[in-house]
Amino acid sequence: MMNDNIALTETTYYILLSLYTPQHGYGIMQRTEALSGGRVRLAAGTLYGALSNMCEKGWIIQLPIEDGSRKKEYKLTEEGQIILRNELIRLKQMITNGEAVMKEGYHV
Repeated sequence: MMNDNIALTETTYYILLSLYTPQHGYGIMQRTEALSGGRVRLAAGTLYGALSNMCEKGWIIQLPIEDGSRKKEYKLTEEGQIILRNELIRLKQMITNGEAVMKEGYHV
């Protein structure tokens, strides 16, 4: 069941964002660190715990493993894309509100 009122952690947001195109674990770690400007650095245990949690929620799925490969690849589900879009809308609103309030003479 989807909840439209979810505030994601920065780590969850960047993991989902990195999965906008399918990725394997190491790729997710690299992409998350790059997208966050180095603020989010994932240890393997943290990443795989988060991926497991997101799979249970239905936000991502693990793709079938190719023969001879040990790499697990993941991709966003339709629900995961909605969660990511909703978070982007929420963050934009927070920025807009913050900028408006901080302008001199602005009163809510």
